[in-house]
Amino acid sequence: MLILASASPFRRELLARLGLPFQVATPDCDETPRPGEEPEALALRLSEAKARAVFAANPRQFANALIIGSDQVAVCEGNLYGKPGSHAAAALQLRELSGKRVDFFTGLCLLDQRTQDKGQETEGIARLACVATQVTLRRLSAGEIENYLVREPAACNCAGSAKSEGLGIALIAKMEGTDPNALIGLPLVALCDLLRAAGVAVL
Repeated sequence: MLILASASPFRRELLARLGLPFQVATPDCDETPRPGEEPEALALRLSEAKARAVFAANPRQFANALIIGSDQVAVCEGNLYGKPGSHAAAALQLRELSGKRVDFFTGLCLLDQRTQDKGQETEGIARLACVATQVTLRRLSAGEIENYLVREPAACNCAGSAKSEGLGIALIAKMEGTDPNALIGLPLVALCDLLRAAGVAVL
């Protein structure tokens, strides 16, 4: 049984590309960064926390499941940028990020809870990966930022307000990374590797 620990429709669409049957469960966990926590460490910790939160809420139902958790953090000039949550906060983020390089860290966890088959108890094995994507944003005018957010309201739910799979692609001057899916929120290349390590054949 494969479980996606996410409420994100974007991650759901990405995972569906692999053609594997899966269920979706929404995690309930605190996403507050710890003092001094590095962006990559934060993305990895929250990815695992989401997967474990879903299992903790459904231990019997998901006793033999592989649970996928993912989280993304954006960082620019040492400042963390998460999901803005509102139009005003997204506009502020984009004003601050305009014309700058932003590093996106997308954490991934595959939590193996197939404990009954292994004769083990509770904890489960967490396989982790983090994929970095470097994005340089265009210099944006106040009008461009406002037009973008009006036409792409879902940007308020994206780290750094850049919904690259939608109109957010128009914000980007340059992008560098190993997996374009990572910027959308679920690094499929790394996920295939983790699934293979867990004995799941994608092909």
